[in-house]
Amino acid sequence: MPLISVVIPVYNGEKTIRETIESVINQTFGDFELIVIDDGSHDSTLDIVKGIPDSRLKVFSFPNAGLAASRNRGIKVACGDYISFIDADDLWTPDKLEAQLKALQTHPQAAVAYSWTDCIDESGQFCRRGNHITVQGNVYAQLLLTDFIENGSNLLIRSQAFQNVGYFDESLPAAEDWDMWLRLAANYEFVVVPSPQVLYRLSATSMSANVVRQEAACLRVIEQAFTQAPDSLQYLKKLSFANLYKYLTFKVLEGHPEPQAGKIAIVFLGQILRYEPKFWRKKVTLKVLLKSSLLTLLPSQLSHQFMLKNWLNTTTLLGYIQVNP
Repeated sequence: MPLISVVIPVYNGEKTIRETIESVINQTFGDFELIVIDDGSHDSTLDIVKGIPDSRLKVFSFPNAGLAASRNRGIKVACGDYISFIDADDLWTPDKLEAQLKALQTHPQAAVAYSWTDCIDESGQFCRRGNHITVQGNVYAQLLLTDFIENGSNLLIRSQAFQNVGYFDESLPAAEDWDMWLRLAANYEFVVVPSPQVLYRLSATSMSANVVRQEAACLRVIEQAFTQAPDSLQYLKKLSFANLYKYLTFKVLEGHPEPQAGKIAIVFLGQILRYEPKFWRKKVTLKVLLKSSLLTLLPSQLSHQFMLKNWLNTTTLLGYIQVNP
């Protein structure tokens, strides 16, 4: 029996699935099974996966049901004492599983290990570092404030934990991973590997539509989490909303935003100020207003000439996301 089960959900991932699988196969820790859950792909994904010669690779095909359902299907067929997920366009450094397993074995009271994330673009080139946060033990309050895990390709989890917290919520169109991390944190301790071992691939596809969908899902997650959180942590709710809109404002304005991104960013900025009125005083607020105005008022070809100017850099929004209660 393998010690670790690695689950890769994939839907039409022909462009990246081979590189993702290779980043798992090339791990320094080799006692794992690699479970690929094909979510009804209609490109060449299956042919690529089946052409990879590795006895640890197992492929399961299902009708399309979404990311959360695919992860759940992976959990149900997994045999390992530990489970890790990686999306079909992300990558791991070779020591990821080994380091996280060692962290859990060193801290038997913990059920979840996470590492730092860095972001890559569609061609695999480094874009920006992740938040590189180092908190461990009882991290429930920190996760109520923000999803500092950052993505679904990060954690190594003791399989037994899923028997207690259940499966991913398939009714959520996004943020189902944050919902799961919150349920895990409410019951178990986390341990950190302070090294960037997850390479999260950013996509420029339909960012405006994606952030609006993400907003709705995250609001559901926050509301649900705080209905279950103790009274002593209820004061974090406004901060959680403010953090969410700081992140979403950054996301919608990142890179080469679409013309409609300006209007969405203005709405999101209004929500930041609703929950954190003093944010008016931050220099980045003026940058958001200016950048959003240029996107809204100027033709797209002209506005894009300004978007990557340093004086319009809104990346500092991420620095204002509060992690510590």
